[in-house]
Amino acid sequence: MSAAHPRSRERFLALHEIAAGSCATAVAERTGRRAQTVMGWLHAYNEHGPEALTYQRTGGRPPFAPISPPRSASRFAPRNARRPVHRSPAPM
Repeated sequence: MSAAHPRSRERFLALHEIAAGSCATAVAERTGRRAQTVMGWLHAYNEHGPEALTYQRTGGRPPFAPISPPRSASRFAPRNARRPVHRSPAPM
């Protein structure tokens, strides 16, 4: 199975096992879910089709997305270019 989200994959694989002859209780024990949860997936699929099992984020904090650091201009400067030296003004 190649669903976009791991939770969707879990749901589809559970239904696949049930369709292959396993009972919902055994699937629930194997996946660490409650039997009522697995039966809920089965009923949702029977009533609304595959779209009912796809994971949809419903709220909460947004998922973590690392922010890439800004590109430095020195990264693109020639290697032999001199960097400016910052000095204090000479005393008068």
